[in-house]
Amino acid sequence: MQVENRNVVSFEYVLRDKETGEVIDSSAGNPLTFLVGANQIIPGLESRMIGMKEGERRTIEVPAEEAYGEVDPNLIQQAPREYFQGIDLEVGMPLQAQTPEGHVISMVVVDFDENTVTVDLNHPLAGRDLVFDIEVVHIREATPDEILHGHAHGQGGIIH
Repeated sequence: MQVENRNVVSFEYVLRDKETGEVIDSSAGNPLTFLVGANQIIPGLESRMIGMKEGERRTIEVPAEEAYGEVDPNLIQQAPREYFQGIDLEVGMPLQAQTPEGHVISMVVVDFDENTVTVDLNHPLAGRDLVFDIEVVHIREATPDEILHGHAHGQGGIIH
């Protein structure tokens, strides 16, 4: 069996920054499981896994535009310092806010002064070309329920 649409695939991975070689993440013995075609992992990784077989290992390079996108300067914004009362701010500090609709927004503090805080709302991996060292450990056909629900049931997680 090989990786194709509507299969449930489990794989081990080590994720590195292409430019620096820095290890960003790894499955560390806990394979990631996803439903192919359900947009559960970054598109550049999923498309490059198509056709792989169980037990196959591969190094896959994914350019930023097929991973988390390029850095969008419009997502670097300033907000009044009063919105951050009671927070001991530091440059590089990750923060979260909630919209009135209940959506969680992640951001990183880029700069601040007594009146304004500049935050970056881009994904932390935006603008970075990525390298995945992967091994496909299991492939099976998805059940009708998994296809209906748009995700694999059972073990695993999702790279967002």
